[in-house]
Amino acid sequence: MSTAAGQPRRPGLTRRQMNGLLVAALAGTLAACGPSINGDSEPAAGGDRLTAPTGDPSGEIVIWDRSGDLFKVFEAAIAKFNTRYPNVKVRHEAVDIDAKLQNTLITGTDVPDGVFLDDAKVGGFADYLWDLSDVLEPYRKDIAPQKIAVNSLNGGIYGVPYDLDPGLLFYNETALTAAGIDAGTIETYDDLLAAARRYREHKPGSGPIHLEQSAFLGQLQLEMYANQLGTSLAGADGELRLDSPAYRQILTWLDTVSKEKLGTRAEYLSPSDVGALDSGDQVFYPWAIWFSFAPQQQLPRTEGDWRAMPLPAWTSGGARSGAMGGSSFVLPKAGAHSGLAWLFYEFLMFDEAGYTAVWGASDVYPQGLNTSIPSYKPAADVSKPLFEPLAALGGQDLWKTAVEAGNQIPAGAAIPSWWSGAVDYLGTDVQKMLDGDLTPDQVIDRASQDIQKNLVDRR
Repeated sequence: MSTAAGQPRRPGLTRRQMNGLLVAALAGTLAACGPSINGDSEPAAGGDRLTAPTGDPSGEIVIWDRSGDLFKVFEAAIAKFNTRYPNVKVRHEAVDIDAKLQNTLITGTDVPDGVFLDDAKVGGFADYLWDLSDVLEPYRKDIAPQKIAVNSLNGGIYGVPYDLDPGLLFYNETALTAAGIDAGTIETYDDLLAAARRYREHKPGSGPIHLEQSAFLGQLQLEMYANQLGTSLAGADGELRLDSPAYRQILTWLDTVSKEKLGTRAEYLSPSDVGALDSGDQVFYPWAIWFSFAPQQQLPRTEGDWRAMPLPAWTSGGARSGAMGGSSFVLPKAGAHSGLAWLFYEFLMFDEAGYTAVWGASDVYPQGLNTSIPSYKPAADVSKPLFEPLAALGGQDLWKTAVEAGNQIPAGAAIPSWWSGAVDYLGTDVQKMLDGDLTPDQVIDRASQDIQKNLVDRR
């Protein structure tokens, strides 16, 4: 998924990791029929599949991105794009996409050619978007399978994959060493429980493992765990599959952390969360790569003490990572120059000059953009790091750790348009479980019934 429902940005959190991070509520499913194709968009096979322009491309494209640091990164990359396509002018606009996109697509007025969009929202807008299967075909085998899956619906692919957000286990190495704990011995989630118990004995009253208190982010993290086990809230057919051994295993583990008081219950990077991290009370943080922002900007007392490793596996030999968050680029069918917008995104994501401009050293990120990795495998090459080792992680080569973890992420399935709505049921019930008011089985039973009745059956 991507960023969050109704969660305010923290002071200083202007970086791309809110990518990633707090996602606005999934846009409601739009009308069944998309708008008529107008302007001089390039022709599409079958009326829905975009084809790339030929000849000498020229024209002006309108590109929507969110304001912030990532906007500045894309803005700086335009000059390099224009060395390749000098006759394509890019009008780059900082827009409140969540507030404007839905009405813009419905009315068909001033529709942009390309939009930066959370993966969680792609399915809800698919009727209004080009199917990119044909233009992506030359790159498809080299794109992370998870990113193809989350952008796919009914046989079409509706987003140009941007980032990959592998889950990692961040840990306070200094604090663990003082407690006589070797993080390298943590290979499974049972091992993580054992290490947390030892740490709590060393530091009574601590809550070593992060327990997310936001219903939305708690559900997002739950999906990261589920992705490790090769499942997700909905299958490829869009049907609910919460009632499963995989979700029961994950919820039972979270319930154990809570009942044994092995966790710190706090909302991601809230004051109480930061305080527990900087005091050494909270030393394990299973989260997406974008947590790397915290030791760089939010944890002055423990900066340099933190490290990252692959997530533990749910079973011995199982996947050591799962996806948590992500965004893509979509091309509305009513855009005037959709084909030219494709050339822009093709350059940024699949051309070495483009993806180096995005993730490499820049005026915005002098050491490179280190809160995600590319979803295009040739760009995510362990031997060719695009960002530098992080001093805030003790000089660790986070690029290598993240790329290797990303290679283990199972493919997963498309995110259903009702995913965000499920937070009112599943996300809320998980919090009630952590309060001690529900059992894991009760969470599964209640949330399954509520989601099926109120969301799935009403599609």
